[in-house]
Amino acid sequence: MTKAMLLFLGIALWSKWLSLPAGIVLTVLWILDGGFNRLRGMIKDPFVMAILILSGVVALGTLWGDYPEFGYIKWRRYFAFLIFIPFLSLLNKERLPWAIGGLLTGYFGVLLMGFYQWAIVGVQGIPPLNISYLNFSLMLGIGVMLAIYLASINSDKKLKSALWFFGGFLLFLQFNQDARGPLLATLVSTGLLILLFYKTNIRILAGIALSLMAVVLIFAFNSASFQGRLIQILDGVELYQQGKYGTSLGYRLAIWDIGLHGIMQKPLTGYGTGKAGSYFEDTITTYKDGRYKNLPEYHKTTNYHNDWIEIGMHVGVLGIFALAFLLKSWFQTLRAYQLPILGVTLVSFVFLSGLTDTFILYSKIPTLLLVITAIAISWQKETGTIELESCR
Repeated sequence: MTKAMLLFLGIALWSKWLSLPAGIVLTVLWILDGGFNRLRGMIKDPFVMAILILSGVVALGTLWGDYPEFGYIKWRRYFAFLIFIPFLSLLNKERLPWAIGGLLTGYFGVLLMGFYQWAIVGVQGIPPLNISYLNFSLMLGIGVMLAIYLASINSDKKLKSALWFFGGFLLFLQFNQDARGPLLATLVSTGLLILLFYKTNIRILAGIALSLMAVVLIFAFNSASFQGRLIQILDGVELYQQGKYGTSLGYRLAIWDIGLHGIMQKPLTGYGTGKAGSYFEDTITTYKDGRYKNLPEYHKTTNYHNDWIEIGMHVGVLGIFALAFLLKSWFQTLRAYQLPILGVTLVSFVFLSGLTDTFILYSKIPTLLLVITAIAISWQKETGTIELESCR
C-alpha cells in the first residue's frame, strides 16, 4: 500500500483533484507506520524544522487575519510543504524505486501532454490538467536543470550526451512558452550549476558556456513567443512611464508598489493571514491619489506576484524571515547529504522564480521540488552512490 501511494503521489501531484487526497492518504500511512515516533528525530533536519516554522508562522497569522476572505484561501498552499515530512520518512531502499517511478511517470506524462498542446493544438500550458503556461514553463525549467545536473555527474558518455540533448529539448520548449520569469530563473540557475561543476577546468567551462550561449541565441531568434514577450516588456516600460499600468510589467510594478507600502505600514505583524487581498482592494482607490484604481480592470488581483511581498503582507517580517530560513535550510540539508551543487541550484531557482511570481503558492511545482529533494536525500542515505564534487 505504501509503495503504491509513493508511486501515485508522483502522478497525482499534477492533478488539482487528486493531489490533496493523495497527500492525506500518504500522511495517514505515515502515522500508521509510526511516523510521529520518528518526527522528533526528523526535526533535527534543518529543512524539516524550517517547514514547520513557516507553517507555524502562517497559522499564527490567522489569529489576526481573516480566514474566509473572498472565499479564496490560496495561502493554504504554504502548508503543502508539510507533505515533505511523511514522504521522506516513508522512503527506504525498497520503496525508493516506486517513488522514482511515480516521479518519472508523472513528469513524462505531463511533458508529452504539454508538447502535444503546443505542437498540435497550438496552445500554451496544458488546459485539460489546469496547468498554466507559467506552471508548465517552471516544470520544464526544473527538467533542464536536473538533466544537466545528471549529465554532469554521469561518467557514461552515451548517457551524458542523451541527458544534454534532453535538457536542450526542454529548454527549446520553455523558450516557446510565454513565461519570462521562469525562463530567466532557469537560465541563471543553470549557468550557476555549470559554473560550480566546471569552475576548476576553465577550458571545459568556457566551451560549455559558449555552447550554451549559442543555443540560447538560436532558440531566442527562432521563438515567436520569446520575441513577442520581449516586445511586450519594451512596450510595458514605455506605457508605465506614461502612467498606464494595463500591461504585465506595469501591473506587477504597481502591485509591488502597493505591497511594499503595505509592509512599511505594518512591518512587524502584517495584516494577518488571508487579508493581503483585502488591503489591496481597500488601498488602490486612495494610494497615490488613486493612480492604480483601474488595475482590477486589467487583471483580478489574488496575490502580489512576489513571494517576499506576499508573505510580508500576511505576517510581516516574521514571515519574510521564515521564508528566508526555509531557503537557507533547504540548501543546508542538501549540503549535509553531500548534494551542495544541487542545493544551490534548486534554492536559486526558487528564489529567482519568487521574484516575479508567488512561486511558493503554486501547488504543483513546489511539491515536485519537494519530491525531488526527498528522493535525492533518500538515495544518498540508502545507496550512497551519487558522486559529486564538493561545492566550496
